[in-house]
Amino acid sequence: MSSPLRKTSNTNGAIVFLIAATTIVASVASAFAFDIGTLLNNKQKQPDKFAVIRVDALASMIADSNSHVNIYDANGWALRSRAGVVPGAHLLTSDDKYDVAKELPAEKSAKLVFYCADLH
Repeated sequence: MSSPLRKTSNTNGAIVFLIAATTIVASVASAFAFDIGTLLNNKQKQPDKFAVIRVDALASMIADSNSHVNIYDANGWALRSRAGVVPGAHLLTSDDKYDVAKELPAEKSAKLVFYCADLH
């Protein structure tokens, strides 16, 4: 014979499970819908021109007056004061919430280099 307390506990557990399952199914369904929409749109996405570069490659770009590279420091003020800044780098106002229109060049084909310290 089961007690009313045990039935309530089992019911609450089942409700929590159903809510969690519904949340997961809804998020997967919305992600799937987005992918289907992308496929149906049938537009090929332009590949990002993104690359990780080494310090020596950046030094070569800086030395080459024809490279027209724009360097951006995405570190916080505390780290900049301790570690310094690459000479000529533009200081972003924030590492994640800066105004692109105000802080980055208007020319869409400009060469941009962002750097930061990963302290995590």
